[in-house]
Amino acid sequence: MSIPTESIGSVPRPRELLNALADHAAGRIGDDDLTKLQNQAVADTLGRLEQLGSPVLVDGEQSKPSFATYPVAGLDTLSPEGAVIPFADGHTRQLPALTAGPFRYRTHAVAYLRAAQQHTGLPVKQAVIAPSALSLLYPAEAIVDYSREAFLDDLVDEAEADIRGCLDAGAHAVQLDFTEGRLSLKLDPSGGLLDSFVALNNRVLDRFSAAERARIGVHTCPGGDQDSTHSLDVDYAELLPKLFQLHAGNFYVQLASEADQERVLSIIAEHLPADVRVFVGVTDPIDPRVESAEEVRDRVLLAARHIPVDRLGTCDDCGFAPFADDASTSRETAFAKVKARIEGTRLAAEELGL
Repeated sequence: MSIPTESIGSVPRPRELLNALADHAAGRIGDDDLTKLQNQAVADTLGRLEQLGSPVLVDGEQSKPSFATYPVAGLDTLSPEGAVIPFADGHTRQLPALTAGPFRYRTHAVAYLRAAQQHTGLPVKQAVIAPSALSLLYPAEAIVDYSREAFLDDLVDEAEADIRGCLDAGAHAVQLDFTEGRLSLKLDPSGGLLDSFVALNNRVLDRFSAAERARIGVHTCPGGDQDSTHSLDVDYAELLPKLFQLHAGNFYVQLASEADQERVLSIIAEHLPADVRVFVGVTDPIDPRVESAEEVRDRVLLAARHIPVDRLGTCDDCGFAPFADDASTSRETAFAKVKARIEGTRLAAEELGL
């Protein structure tokens, strides 16, 4: 037995691709030219992860406009004036708002998975956005002839299709990005919004069998964009017990950037459901310093004092560039951190006699 280790998702795009995205937005290049560079970036990402010895690959989200909005990018039933997400450094990200129904995904994640599978024979994990995040697209003022309840019914159907398509296409695992979980406690400290998010996500997860849910995971973090977070100041103790009420087989939990990792691990150990694996973050994508393999090893060994090793895995705290224009972390730094995670996890497994 070894300790599994997986990337969370996004990897910084190559400079050539970042330039192409800007040129495409300005109308200087067409769709075909952009797609060609995105495909090249996907192949390079997969190849470099394979060279580093990653047992499970990701495409680095090289072709996604963002981790959150890929299903709706290009829809003509959206207004740009949606929910605003403030980050600690003062910058914001804004979601679009739905203007009419019915709600349908324009792009399903299986398209990214199939494109990645063309470049490798190794297992590929696919990240999808949690339905709770997309529930924020419905505006405060009701849409005429399309109620919020009808929207949520459509959203649940689309989210199920997004996950099932990836499972059916042979994804090693499907990861729901649930960064809005911790943020919800800042927006509503009573926990009511978080409860509604958990209930909505479980409406989707309950449509899958136990065997299928064993391949579905949920990722939580305090956000990570332009080297800043949106909810690191929210007490993790308020989120974690409710996080583990989600009916998933795996959890990917940001930990490396927490000030008191021992406290967080004790909360995880107390509330982790039976027969569930937790991947703890052992590298911090926001910290420009590259962790050593020995530092990662020690973080894994600390986690192993709280969590049975047969239910333990490692990951990065968050994606390195969840929005396509985020260049705050270099591509080289990201791969160096991935290398440290893989090597440090291996060292920990050896010390534990696995």
